Amino acid sequence: MPLRILLAAIGSSGDVNPVIEVGRALRARGHAVTLATSEVFAGQVAANGLGFERLGTTAQAQALMRDPRLWHPLRGFGCIIEGAVLPMIEPLYRIIERHRGPGLVVAATSLCLGARVAQERLGVPTATVHLQPTVFRSEVDNGTLGPLHFGPGMPRPLRRGLLWAIDALVVDRGVAPALNRFRSGLGLAPTRGIFRSYLNSPDLVLGLFPEWFAERQPDWPAQTCLTGFVLHDGAELAPIPGDAEAFLAAGPAPLLVTPGSAATDRTEFFRAAARACASAGSRAMFVTNFAEQVPAGLPAGVRVFPYLPFSRVLPRCSGIVYHGGIGTLAQAVAAGVPHLVIPNAHDQPDNGRRVELLGLGRCLPLRRFRREEGARALSAILSSEAVARRCRELSPRVGGTQAAEAACLRIEALGGLRSR
Repeated sequence: MPLRILLAAIGSSGDVNPVIEVGRALRARGHAVTLATSEVFAGQVAANGLGFERLGTTAQAQALMRDPRLWHPLRGFGCIIEGAVLPMIEPLYRIIERHRGPGLVVAATSLCLGARVAQERLGVPTATVHLQPTVFRSEVDNGTLGPLHFGPGMPRPLRRGLLWAIDALVVDRGVAPALNRFRSGLGLAPTRGIFRSYLNSPDLVLGLFPEWFAERQPDWPAQTCLTGFVLHDGAELAPIPGDAEAFLAAGPAPLLVTPGSAATDRTEFFRAAARACASAGSRAMFVTNFAEQVPAGLPAGVRVFPYLPFSRVLPRCSGIVYHGGIGTLAQAVAAGVPHLVIPNAHDQPDNGRRVELLGLGRCLPLRRFRREEGARALSAILSSEAVARRCRELSPRVGGTQAAEAACLRIEALGGLRSR
């Protein structure tokens, strides 16, 4: 039976694009699909044939991107909580409340706490969608958080204690007061353990990444399903711009260099990348929505572009230098190119470390990338046959279409749960 499916996503393009692709697949299967997300993406959502509900304004998104704390390794999380998570709890709840009725199913990304409140209060079948493994809490192997590796090498009592401190003293302290005030107004009891347990829907948790990227841990929620990477960048609607096509055809395969769609203050990243490209003798395509952060006097063979469809451009590149965002990472793995990850904050250090463990390239902090080590690392991965071989091996295993279909099947199954 056709369902009414409400998807919700908070974040940048890397967070929203996979959800759009799942929405496209659900629509192709005959369901009525609406996506609640920032109005920044309103045109993109409509172009893909999905209904749109505004969850945050363009002004709010721009204010968050311009906040100097956003990519700080310690203060960035608080910035996201203040600017994106807490302001959207009630608006998302009200959106779901308006859509409530027979056949409604909700699937919402990690930061959409309003969906969890609506699930409790309104009884709407709901899936929590995690795009990156670092969102899961595990006392067995919790990956990398900031500079610390919470893997098997850390004594388990220490890992348990540090995770408790992060969740109780940082996450709950920042989120629980506002969340519980809203819950109280709805007659719901206070909650805690926001990221440890509350974040995950008891109906279904979807991890939109493959198990070879992050092995499922025994203490992840039992209702977790890993689908694989879901790829979407609007390539079918936005072909390669003419100037980019001309640049690609004018010489050897270039590097693609990007700090991510939401990064506004990565001048040092671009300056270091320009030096590394010059040292390696590589042409490069610098991709950013904020060209003012690119320094003047770029080397010959380096061009700046505001947007490129990565699924079409990356297979024609020699490698990628980027922030480690999960959406760009998935596109790069699919393209089979070597990675040099320069993480900022949030999930990026964990994603970068997984790139290294998989043999797909290197991960360096910006302070090391700015030195000669950055140029050496770039040259090493571009000349490594072992890295090239590993990229070729994993590229066919991304499975974007199959991953989207797997997510659809799980979301459809929720339609069998009746709303109260």
